Amino acid sequence: MPKIHAATVADHRSQQRAALLEAAREILTEGDASRVTFAEVARRTGLARNSVYKYFPDRRHLLTEVVREATPRWTRRIHAALAAAGESPEARVAAFVTVQLEMVRDGEHRIARATADDQDAAALRTGADEAHRALLSPLVDALRDLGDDAPAMSARLLQGFVNAATTALEAGGDFGAVTTRAVRLAVAALQGIAPAGSGGHA
Repeated sequence: MPKIHAATVADHRSQQRAALLEAAREILTEGDASRVTFAEVARRTGLARNSVYKYFPDRRHLLTEVVREATPRWTRRIHAALAAAGESPEARVAAFVTVQLEMVRDGEHRIARATADDQDAAALRTGADEAHRALLSPLVDALRDLGDDAPAMSARLLQGFVNAATTALEAGGDFGAVTTRAVRLAVAALQGIAPAGSGGHA
């Protein structure tokens, strides 16, 4: 039995599991999901390869858990940005676009991008879909406040600006220039969402 470095066996297992997830996350941020193997995560955490099976039955479960563990971190960051933006729907949409592109700049998106390109993408789709809905939730709330009668659909369409901007950044685009343009386009699009005769927020 391995030496316990925690107060209880349960704490030890929790710490080991977290270490394995962190190792897998680091590999994904490096951009190559194919390198997420039990042998590699074991090497990075100092565990025996067979020990990884005590926590995850296969690499699909490991990858899925990486996405699920990352989702709260992403949503907390988005919610914090929107809360700081105040009550204006325009400011909240601008914050939504900006914070996502900041996460692209910081490498967070590589987790989702790497797993999306992986051979196990089908198995990961459920976790990715849950993450996507969670990320859009604060934008849906902002659009509902604007009076949008189909906020979920509009949020998905506005997310298209973020996706396109992400592609531009990955192609070497200047962060400031790309972000400024994406924010302007997203905020301008609110004009088509505000109810007729509302006086317009946008």
